[in-house]
Amino acid sequence: MLTKVEVVTLQGTTLSLPLDDTSAGFVVQDITGLDPVKSTIVRSKFAQIDGTKRQSSSREDRNIVLTVGFAPDYATTDIRALRNYLYQYLMPKSAVLLKFYMDGVLFVQVQAEVESCEAPLFAKDPQVAISLIAFDPDFSAPNSVVVEDNTVSTTTERSVPYAGSSPVGFKFRLLANRALTTFTIYNRTASGVIYSLEYVGDLVSGDVLEIDTLNGAKGAWLTHASAISSVLYGVSPVSTWVNFFPGTNHIRVAAAGAAVPYTVEYLAKYGGL
Repeated sequence: MLTKVEVVTLQGTTLSLPLDDTSAGFVVQDITGLDPVKSTIVRSKFAQIDGTKRQSSSREDRNIVLTVGFAPDYATTDIRALRNYLYQYLMPKSAVLLKFYMDGVLFVQVQAEVESCEAPLFAKDPQVAISLIAFDPDFSAPNSVVVEDNTVSTTTERSVPYAGSSPVGFKFRLLANRALTTFTIYNRTASGVIYSLEYVGDLVSGDVLEIDTLNGAKGAWLTHASAISSVLYGVSPVSTWVNFFPGTNHIRVAAAGAAVPYTVEYLAKYGGL
């Protein structure tokens, strides 16, 4: 159960809004925009063919609206003071980090920008409606997960459970301890579908290769003798940018010869609360 929302500003100050505690003078009356964001599906109609054909689909940004009432004690504070206090955190155009606590534990967070902060002065029951736009439709877990393993020359897989509800890319780091010319990252999903990414390029002991498969940050970088360079050309053009999917993922990094250590780091994404 959702128990608290925190608003963290760029300056690092935090506004805490518990859902079951009015001692700070605020009452969270409603929060909308926590459900999965609607998908926009582009489809085409063809003459003499029943139905339509899918072309593409995407989700829009997320609009979260907080409705907050006031509960002043009139001894140390009043409605005007509470309203001005909210303005310090939630003025329009402000960038904030929203943190959502479930049963008292930080569950997810999302970056957002304040679109509007409306607090009518002459309302019978004063309240403020704060509209925020999160450009990423997914909520993120507060901490990333790191998996450590080694390459294999067999079909042995490593099971990686993924608790998120939205597919997500990951950051792969290969820590070369010997010469290597090629390897392939495989992920077999719970449904049995296999995705693979092949890298071809000369690596020597001491090199660190990083491949990021996250949407908007895809790329490959090599650290050699303290110099960092892009090696995106080493990713085979027939590869897929491997993601983790909800459920158990079975990964395998295949390379001939002795084992080479690697890490996989990901941040779970949730489509809704």
